[in-house]
Amino acid sequence: MNVVPSSVLVRRIITVAIILPLFLVALFWLPRPLWGATMLFVVVLACIEWGALTALAPRALVAFTLLVASACVAVAWLRAAGGALVLWAAIAFWLVVAPLWLRRTIPANSLALALAGAIVLVSAWYSLYLLQEAAGRLLALLGVVWTTDTAAYFVGRSFGRRKLAPSISPGKTWEGVFGAIAAVGVYYGLLWWLWAPAFLAGHRAADLILVAGMLALSIEGDLFESWVKRRAGVKDSGRMLPGHGGVLDRIDGLVAALPLAALGSVIASN
Repeated sequence: MNVVPSSVLVRRIITVAIILPLFLVALFWLPRPLWGATMLFVVVLACIEWGALTALAPRALVAFTLLVASACVAVAWLRAAGGALVLWAAIAFWLVVAPLWLRRTIPANSLALALAGAIVLVSAWYSLYLLQEAAGRLLALLGVVWTTDTAAYFVGRSFGRRKLAPSISPGKTWEGVFGAIAAVGVYYGLLWWLWAPAFLAGHRAADLILVAGMLALSIEGDLFESWVKRRAGVKDSGRMLPGHGGVLDRIDGLVAALPLAALGSVIASN
């Protein structure tokens, strides 16, 4: 049985206890432009970490960060015209390109990874920007990813035996995946019983498909970031968040899962 190091666990709890209230205040109280600007600041930090992981030269990193930030602003301005396209591009990346890279079926160079980073970060930002219109619903959707991450971590640490992807991330196990599935099932069941959230215009079957898809993509996002870090030869994407590592370490599941939620919202509203 793997025991969670107490010092790491304490740092994780303290970090969450500081960041989560600030995030909730921003989510529920900031008007959309300020919310978008706040999330854009997070994306800029993630760009810096992504550039380091993909070995971008200093000038290339500045250009990459400016490109991503400008694209976020442009997508917010275009909304319906460009937003859906960005979300579809993200889904295509997570369903086609990322699995091929994880299986080492196709090669990946710094330029391709930089392009992938732009798609991933812009789509994640736009998802947060779009879904904040219904802050409570967004929080419930974020809870799917947080429940997946937390349950996989603790169940995997406590009971993990069978490795999920040993060549990518030896610490991740199938037991953790099964624990995440069970925990998300309980989480969604409690939401349905207490609140009955209509994630996709009240279509319960579509809701379940959405939650299952977000769970799977969240796990894939975690694996993908682990692959990028292993490729770069580092354990964490940064040191900004004690107990968690860097910004990318904290949002790896979110950036993969949120575009699906946002696209589902767009389709349901049409």
